[in-house]
Amino acid sequence: MPHAPNLSDDAEKGCHLALLIVDMINGFDFPDAEPLLRRAQAITDPIAELAGRARAAEVPVIYVNDNFGRWRSDFRGIITHVRAHTPGAAIADKLAPHQHDYFVLKPRHSGFLGTSLEVLLQHLGTRCLILTGIAGDMCVLFTAMDAYMRSFQLLAPADCIASADEANNRRALDLLRESLRADTSPSSAIDLTRRE
Repeated sequence: MPHAPNLSDDAEKGCHLALLIVDMINGFDFPDAEPLLRRAQAITDPIAELAGRARAAEVPVIYVNDNFGRWRSDFRGIITHVRAHTPGAAIADKLAPHQHDYFVLKPRHSGFLGTSLEVLLQHLGTRCLILTGIAGDMCVLFTAMDAYMRSFQLLAPADCIASADEANNRRALDLLRESLRADTSPSSAIDLTRRE
């Protein structure tokens, strides 16, 4: 389970990379969720593998998750609910945060809007973000746009990003690559030892 991290320890490491996992802890219990659930299931294993590699390389793993309009909720409560009662339980089980992971709850589409994400990334010394999760044509894309405007370098592995509509996802990946200069190479190609 995630905990309140000791930021002073991590600040000394100079973590220039960080992995963001966007909205994958999700109940998928809303109307017409089935297409997004199916596509999210397809990217779960690549994200889990990438997160494991990131932890081994001491790259911060940050869960950037919707608060689902529940302003009194916390991330632990969301995880518990999703794992116990929803169609997203299997995904949440595979992607359950580890002890030293971070989490940011967002009220709207972008991970930067109304959250502490920017402050956390500055504290960690992060200059390059690896973006993963759902939906590629909404929350991932809007988070990437805000990151780009803040001069972060972007990696957006195509095998770790999904949307309810596959054509929309392809368009989002094209926009990430062409307009936001994101590298959309597969997650297996990401060098997690880079420190520049």
